Amino acid sequence: MLKTGAEYLESIRDGRKVYIGSEMVTDVTTHPAFRNAAQSFARLYDRKRDADNRAVMSYEEEGERYSTWFLRPRSRDDLRQRAETHRRIARWTCGLLGRSPDHVAAFVTGLALKPEMFEANRQGFGTNLVRYWDGMRRHDTFACYTVLPPQGARKPELYQRAGRTVPTLRVTQETDRGVVLNGMKMLGTSAVFANETWVGNLLPLAPDQALESITCAVPLGLPGVQIWARKPFEYYAVSEFDNPLSWKFDETDCMVLFENVEVPWERVFIHNDAVLSRDIYFQSPSHCLGNHQSNIRFHEKLKVLLGVASKVTELNGVGHIPAVQGTLGKLAAAEAGLAGMIAGQIEAAEAMVPGYLTPNRRAMYAALQWCTTSYYQIAEEVRELLGAGPFQMPADISVVTDETLHEAFETYWSVPGQSATARMKFMKFAWDLLGSDFAGRHTQYEKFYAGPQFVNVAYSFLHCPWAEMRELVEDQLAQYDVPTGVRRPLAAQ
Repeated sequence: MLKTGAEYLESIRDGRKVYIGSEMVTDVTTHPAFRNAAQSFARLYDRKRDADNRAVMSYEEEGERYSTWFLRPRSRDDLRQRAETHRRIARWTCGLLGRSPDHVAAFVTGLALKPEMFEANRQGFGTNLVRYWDGMRRHDTFACYTVLPPQGARKPELYQRAGRTVPTLRVTQETDRGVVLNGMKMLGTSAVFANETWVGNLLPLAPDQALESITCAVPLGLPGVQIWARKPFEYYAVSEFDNPLSWKFDETDCMVLFENVEVPWERVFIHNDAVLSRDIYFQSPSHCLGNHQSNIRFHEKLKVLLGVASKVTELNGVGHIPAVQGTLGKLAAAEAGLAGMIAGQIEAAEAMVPGYLTPNRRAMYAALQWCTTSYYQIAEEVRELLGAGPFQMPADISVVTDETLHEAFETYWSVPGQSATARMKFMKFAWDLLGSDFAGRHTQYEKFYAGPQFVNVAYSFLHCPWAEMRELVEDQLAQYDVPTGVRRPLAAQ
């Protein structure tokens, strides 16, 4: 089914425990720290049901309609439909919701294309996985993921010497009904707004960490689950005018704690296999489909940055300056290059699993590495174009509520062709994107979106056909021999 926005909001009123410091929030749809972002997610569900979007953003199978992010791609047209679905979600949210509902759904869809991996771990786990994926699409489930151990737990021997329990999540008991989980996982971006979290491992585990290898799906309203949120920027936003992006697009990042959480066997997919718990994402189209979505999301965000850059040069009347044109030209080339890498992922699609197509992994990882290393520099270039503009604005828009102040504001702050209020509106938008606490989070987030840089570089190293590259050189070397005579005189050459 295609869930409505109202149905989505009702589905996250499940008594979950979300902590902002010591404050416990049980209804994130009404709390001032989260309600606007919750509405933003709800609008995504409604908009994909609109007549203008329904044909692209959903598909029909056996008489039922499902969100396209659950579509198993069998052709390039399927990949194009998935890509356009991701693009529209990102366009509506300025690319600021990194863990929108289409992200983890893409990961799980990729896993569902190769259920035999899970059967190799334990009979029935492959069936569990396919049934879970089918249940996700039938209920239009919004899942986040928690697939990393907390930073402090990545050297277990430190805890062993201290005589303490390692805080990362692990199985502490098996029962006839399922497994019992205790510990903590990160980073639950969008966990506040998701229905469930996919628990797994994207970092390698040592052989003696088998109990940490659990891969399962956990409803976030289950007893024993706690969601500890970082500082919610929405909570401190003055108004939508003054903080237009943090007002409604703060997806939040959370640590998720599990205290004696019982997960039924039908929701368990990997258990007691430290190697396989990570390999499933790379031996299937999962990691590629999920990060193809992230490439597209970043591209839409990049377009917004270019829009800010272009508009500020226009407002400041500096578009004729060659140095400014050079900056805009470099930004335009970067955007076009990323667009080409994304298109190439579809045109050069590969068949990782017989009968299905996967975006080209080399092109995807190249784009992923470029995105994570380029965002900071691009944001800085656009910030430089802003100059001191954001600091020249009044503290907030309440200035217009006083007739005398409003008149003075329009007299002294307006520029030819634009009122002071319109200029302030743009500057507030630009600063929330590039300079606020919310913007700082995005700078850090994009840098580590897909893990540490050495990991991203390793993906490209591992997928490069080095033998093919060497063969190009060796073919040329084979066309001529080591000389047996002396060098020819220069005139003879």
